[in-house]
Amino acid sequence: MRMRTMRAGATALALALLVSAAGSAPAAAAPAVVTVAGADLVSVALDGDAMSLRIRDAEQVSRDAVGHDPAEVVLGPDGGLAGRVLAGRGFAFLGAPGHAVWSLSVGDSGFPALDTTGIRPGVVTDDTVALTVRSVEGPGTFTAYTLSGLGTATPLFGSGPGLARTAQLPVATRTAGVVWAFDAAGDYRLTLTGSATVRTGRKVSAEATYRIRVPAISPAEQAPPPAVAQPATRPDRQSAARALAAATAAPEPTAAPEPAAAPPAAAAKAAATTAAGARQVIADGHVDMGPQLSGDNWTIRIKDDRTSPPVWRETSDVVLKVKDNAKITVPAGADFLGEQGDTVWLLPQSQQAGIVWPGWNTQHESVVSGVKGNVTWTLKGVDGPGRFALFLTGSFGKADVLFDSTKAFPQQLSVPLNTHAHGNWAFSRPGLYRLAVQMNGTTSAGRAVTDTKTLTLAVGDSTDPNSGFGSGSGADGDKDGGAAQVGDGPLPRTGAGWVLTAGAVGIVLVATGVLLVVWGRRRSGGRPAADA
Repeated sequence: MRMRTMRAGATALALALLVSAAGSAPAAAAPAVVTVAGADLVSVALDGDAMSLRIRDAEQVSRDAVGHDPAEVVLGPDGGLAGRVLAGRGFAFLGAPGHAVWSLSVGDSGFPALDTTGIRPGVVTDDTVALTVRSVEGPGTFTAYTLSGLGTATPLFGSGPGLARTAQLPVATRTAGVVWAFDAAGDYRLTLTGSATVRTGRKVSAEATYRIRVPAISPAEQAPPPAVAQPATRPDRQSAARALAAATAAPEPTAAPEPAAAPPAAAAKAAATTAAGARQVIADGHVDMGPQLSGDNWTIRIKDDRTSPPVWRETSDVVLKVKDNAKITVPAGADFLGEQGDTVWLLPQSQQAGIVWPGWNTQHESVVSGVKGNVTWTLKGVDGPGRFALFLTGSFGKADVLFDSTKAFPQQLSVPLNTHAHGNWAFSRPGLYRLAVQMNGTTSAGRAVTDTKTLTLAVGDSTDPNSGFGSGSGADGDKDGGAAQVGDGPLPRTGAGWVLTAGAVGIVLVATGVLLVVWGRRRSGGRPAADA
């Protein structure tokens, strides 16, 4: 009897302990909230022989942080964009024209990326990582694709018929402008596998399951919000010329900034990789234009991602070379690029081998931590032989024009903090183009900061990019008498072209003055004027 009592007591104690443990156990953690704009949906890294797949939000990307475990994140439904499949072959892999589709993106520029910067070149064979869709559980079809240009897209992988299940990603790159699309509402579970073979011959891999919640797909037939703020009246040529001249002129001396607090480690590291004086012609690879803040000094620089760690370069030290392999034919419906069938040079929104891939960002640590509100990017003028346009291709192929040199200047674009974006840069004729760009912000202390610089691009194989480091316009289009345009008038000229014109005018004025003096002396019989 005593033994039974002891057993009963032990059982009761065990149950009490279990109840107590259950009551004290923490509730399951809520899924992390990740905004997909500028995020790495799949960040592949290799630590020795251990591979990992993570999700990194834009802030983690800027700090080069490890990121989230995909199992702890639910993507959607707060972020996303609904649309319809366009007619034509460019998006036929998504379904029939008019079919409703939802994409994991924020507007036309808030696309996520696939990232392999966590694997250095030379570590795995062929410098590639295989990313495979192992399984898709959900009510519809999943497709991942990149936006190749206006009205076209390139599928990477997916669960639909005829789609590949594996994409080969180059190491040490970030494939931006990646769209994850779904054609039915509901909950999805995507299991992805990354794999590669290290130089020792050993195969390494990692697997992760992604959860996506797709809301009801209701495409709204709405035009995108205007990205370009234009003045009510057209500026005259002199004002546009002054803007370009200011961009190319040496900066005026400024008062020494007040002592600032010591920068965080990330900012110090970034400052250590800032270079000046080393001229670079960049014809391939990833670069971004963006501001940096040091005290009250606000400077636009070029972030050169061709090396690791990246190098921030002065805009005057960089010429972007747009080779002839970037030429495309203007499709129907792209009137802002020219007439159908015209040839344009296009730097596409998604990265392509052999073509420079410029973007813009507000991700420098000094900007993220030292600025409040958005950064305003202003195009103040364009000097070049032809038309320039910068536009975005939306998730489903529609174009959103940000800047257009045939419109009135200045043109403005509001860029949120911690943004990294790419667009399509189009040029209608070969030659040298100089873009007067300005970026404005407000520091955390409430001080307005601004900088204006010149972004130089040499378009066409026939254009010497080294001429872009000088002050001349170097526009090949001038050779045949072609007139570049600002609005409806010829482009303002800066640099040597402007100096030569001013010099010629000066010579004419001096010569005219000499002739007037000689003519006056002859009328007075050559007699000298009386002393005053």
